[in-house]
Amino acid sequence: MPRLNVIILDQHPDDINTYNCVLWADVPAARQTHYTKPTGTVSAWPGATAADNTNLVNGSVAETVQPVRLPTGATAIALQQACQAAWTAFQNGITNNNFWVRYNSTWDGTTWTLSNNP
Repeated sequence: MPRLNVIILDQHPDDINTYNCVLWADVPAARQTHYTKPTGTVSAWPGATAADNTNLVNGSVAETVQPVRLPTGATAIALQQACQAAWTAFQNGITNNNFWVRYNSTWDGTTWTLSNNP
């Protein structure tokens, strides 16, 4: 489980209505091996703790950096809502999309052995 869900990094230098955000999502236990990162991988957010970075490396947390664009004159509350919506979409994508459902399925020329990974 990530310690935080959204971290706002900065405004985009070419568009002050766009904010760069780090999104952290919880990865289902059965799929964590597919989200592992090389040892030494660190978050795009310099404020990440050692435990945060460990969770990224071991695949229990997935990270993406995503721009969130607001209309001109939007309020801070609108930014919060937009970031929450971006995180919800990211978390739902991690939870609901299993790209590895048939991972390790094999065919030996005669017989298929199909895997069903949760």
